[in-house]
Amino acid sequence: MSHFLGLLEQENISKNLLLLFLLVVLLLFSSRKVLAASWMDNEAFEMHGETFRGSSEELKKEVLKPSWSLLKVFLVCLLAGLLSTALGVLGLSLVYGGSGPTSRRGMDLPKELPPSPGPEEKSLEAKFQFLNHLRSSKGSAWVGVISADAEVATFNVSAGQVVFFPRNSVHWIKNVGAQDCLFLLFFSTHEELETLELDEVFFSTPEDVVARALKPRGGVNFIRTFKKPREAQALNLPANLEELLHNVTYGQAPAHLVWRFFYDLRGSATFPFPGGSFQWARYRRDPSGLSGLEKIFSQSLNQHEDTLTLAALRLSTNSLGHPHFHPNANELGYVVSGCGQAGLVVPQGASDFNVDVGDVVFFPEGTQHFLKSTCQEDLLLLLAYSTGEQLETLRLRDYFKGTADHVLAQLFHKDQRDFQKIP
Repeated sequence: MSHFLGLLEQENISKNLLLLFLLVVLLLFSSRKVLAASWMDNEAFEMHGETFRGSSEELKKEVLKPSWSLLKVFLVCLLAGLLSTALGVLGLSLVYGGSGPTSRRGMDLPKELPPSPGPEEKSLEAKFQFLNHLRSSKGSAWVGVISADAEVATFNVSAGQVVFFPRNSVHWIKNVGAQDCLFLLFFSTHEELETLELDEVFFSTPEDVVARALKPRGGVNFIRTFKKPREAQALNLPANLEELLHNVTYGQAPAHLVWRFFYDLRGSATFPFPGGSFQWARYRRDPSGLSGLEKIFSQSLNQHEDTLTLAALRLSTNSLGHPHFHPNANELGYVVSGCGQAGLVVPQGASDFNVDVGDVVFFPEGTQHFLKSTCQEDLLLLLAYSTGEQLETLRLRDYFKGTADHVLAQLFHKDQRDFQKIP
């Protein structure tokens, strides 16, 4: 029965019912033909001229009457059986067939288990362990940072420039351009990010304490004039903002303060390599070659806890950023322009995937990885490393060539002299 129901659940139910109807007609026709032939072959009919003389017609009727009654009973039973079967099949087909899962509503059926991921889905799952996507934009902003020693650095920034906000420092960003301003922010934590806003702190502090700390005219009564908004002020500015503001200035702090938190990455020195180049905003143990302002930024990164190293990587068409790993940093990359391929090797296996504008890639500390440009334009990424120390990098060509030839010969089952072909 299970095979039969399985057949009905297919789309050719109408064909099966048509075949069943033709089978009924064929059986009816065959049954009548066989019975008629049996009557003609009956010896009683062959001898009716002698046996039923004088009243043959009446006797024939009497003889044939029981036979016709049996035939009718047989045919009625056969037809009833076939019709009931057809109706039952039709009912089952309507219940189990229909147009898909919607025909089973109201039935207490077990939920289907989700299908196991195929090879392509597994590769996507591996890919998105290290890939995300963000949109891009441009703009300009006014930035402020208040350091632990209460010194305030305010400055204007535009596309391609870097701002460093030390841990536990008060800071702000205000869009002063004519278009949306997108900041790509990297945070030196793998835990859930915690943020405390100024208005939250203010309204969470007792009124008398705030009054004694700020010493405003009017004392605590003035502090009571502040009304806590229903929603965060940072996200929902007052509707009458223009009426509240009377003298808006965007001052620029002295350079020696600004360069503790600001770096012009786009205008910095370029470090070329075959097929591409790097620009760095980072700490260097050896400050030789850095300008006076670049030295301030380098030292500032190293003096603060959990800082970051930033870099702009540019790869020309079909160029390769050779496989390497960083022993002292995780790496996060944002694709600014172009497209390419990224890959990394972790203890669980290798993962290769394509990257495009707006994608974010993640390379865990100590994992070998590479980047390759595959478009007809340069592949440009902004890279962030989770270290305030000088970034350490070990490349495949360095540690492969640094390994003794006889060790490589045993490892790869190749002649030791073959490894002399590697320059």
